[in-house]
Amino acid sequence: MKPAPPADDPPGVPGFRTWRGVYWFVFACFVLVVVALTLFSRYFA
Repeated sequence: MKPAPPADDPPGVPGFRTWRGVYWFVFACFVLVVVALTLFSRYFA
């Protein structure tokens, strides 16, 4: 007996077709925030 393949449920987020796209977007936002915090801390130090 073969196990059933995992269901690739689409995310319920508008603008994204796959979960991979959602993960990449969240990761890119995190990197952007870290870079912004680094730049602001150097500018206002």
